[in-house]
Amino acid sequence: MASTTANQQPAPASPGPLKRIILIALIAILAAAAAGAGVWFYMSKRASAPASVETASTPAPPATPLFFPLESMTVNLQSDDGQQHFLRIGLTLKLNDPKTQQELTEHMPEVRSRILLALSNKHPDDLAPLEGKRALATELRTLIEQPTDKGATPAHVQDVLFTEFVVQ
Repeated sequence: MASTTANQQPAPASPGPLKRIILIALIAILAAAAAGAGVWFYMSKRASAPASVETASTPAPPATPLFFPLESMTVNLQSDDGQQHFLRIGLTLKLNDPKTQQELTEHMPEVRSRILLALSNKHPDDLAPLEGKRALATELRTLIEQPTDKGATPAHVQDVLFTEFVVQ
């Protein structure tokens, strides 16, 4: 058996298991710190930006509308054919505030009279199409908004809604 007498050099020392664990833990801590700093930076920018934009550009939310139903009305309609035609109509007013409702309630006989006079001047053929109903709603809104007392401010009605509409 031959033996070699070559110089044997020791193998390079590998880091021990303790050094390897410390190195991995250090890298994990640095990565977590970097991620935490990034999240903090993103959240601080995100939280402050919408607050300044929101207060500057968005108005206050609109008031909740108030729906004011009126009693149903039955009216004779104009007729060219000699037959009697009737309109039974139910209305609900969409208002902005209770003050307007109070004003309309106090002057309801006058408001109903205006509505009845306007309706009794209509023909059944004018009310049949959708556009006729829309035009009627606009006309009624204008009539209802007219001031009831001289010098009084007009009532503000957002919309006139039909809850009942029967032409016979």
